[in-house]
Amino acid sequence: MEENNIYRIQMNDKEIVLVGTAHVSRNSAELVKRIVEQEQPDSVCIELDEQRYKSIKDKDKWRNTDIVQIIKEKKAGFMLTNIILSNYQRKIAEQFDIQAGQEMIQGIQSAEELQANIVMADRKIQTTFTRLWRKVSLWGKIKLISSIMYSLIDDEEITEEDLERMKTEDMLSSALTELSKSFPTLKTYLVDERDQYLAAKIKEAPGKKVVAILGAAHVPGVQEELFKEQDLEELDSIPEKTLASKIGGWILPGLILVMIGLTFTVDTSMAWSQVLRFILWVGSLAALGTFLAGGHVLSAVASFVMAPLSAIHPLLATGWFAGLMEAHIRKPKVEDFERLSKDLYTLKGFWKNKVTRILLVVAFSNIGCTIGIWISGLNIVTSFFDLFF
Repeated sequence: MEENNIYRIQMNDKEIVLVGTAHVSRNSAELVKRIVEQEQPDSVCIELDEQRYKSIKDKDKWRNTDIVQIIKEKKAGFMLTNIILSNYQRKIAEQFDIQAGQEMIQGIQSAEELQANIVMADRKIQTTFTRLWRKVSLWGKIKLISSIMYSLIDDEEITEEDLERMKTEDMLSSALTELSKSFPTLKTYLVDERDQYLAAKIKEAPGKKVVAILGAAHVPGVQEELFKEQDLEELDSIPEKTLASKIGGWILPGLILVMIGLTFTVDTSMAWSQVLRFILWVGSLAALGTFLAGGHVLSAVASFVMAPLSAIHPLLATGWFAGLMEAHIRKPKVEDFERLSKDLYTLKGFWKNKVTRILLVVAFSNIGCTIGIWISGLNIVTSFFDLFF
């Protein structure tokens, strides 16, 4: 049964009420409040995971953020991506002077007032991104990164009517169909798998009446998945890296070292010249990436010094050292985190905020190092073949 984005499903003795929302629509927040009060459910399922739920509840979340630990745990790229995607949603919400995700917050508040069970029904966002990244092709990664970066400069405005139309099934089905054609892997992990996960969590929710607050994109899939079996353990797992991906990072550095070593047996002068060019290309481009990110001169020095070592040892990353140096010299303060919402509104602010600048230093120094490896590697290969063949 469907009525104004409300979908009622009877499963044995349990009634499930799905509420389709737009994450930046004031009308959606009002709809959630009305439905929860009207239905008086035993449980309210929210399209959030535990981590995002805690960040909403924790008013001092920024004070507890350890940027150094994030870099050490190799989560800098994930945090940067999350900030950019959150900013895209925030820009839309700001058009209508509302809080992004307000309907989820309203669902939590209404459930607390009713003393209903609150169920965090979504999968961890890091699990979703990691599964996607492990499975998507190189071209897919490039498209994904390009789309994320484009969201920084996209200033197209949408109307309240556009937001409401986003919640209709016809428009939604059409959008998902187009998405599956152009980028099927992305849809699999961002939409399809989460539909399965959400459905499983909703079915597990205690009580005979459950209200589930979902983004409109998930409603059709969840409706279908509710009548299927899901494997939560598999959906929550992180795929092992393939053998090719495990050894792939060692192949080019290994070839470079072998060719330089063989060159030493024939022409010592040329071999030292190759070593010098390798160090200069890799170190200089890593340092240039750090500068482009707005990094401190000492962070650029760290990039230059550590890039050649990182280039021949894939388990190390130039960005770690550059990012840690940047965090040490320009340690973010609480106000830098609190100012993110304003600074992210412009590219200038994005580059100047100490939090995002550290994350950009990590990313750009790594990119510079990678480009340097390929350029110097091509140069070494050319010299090697000229000498031996």
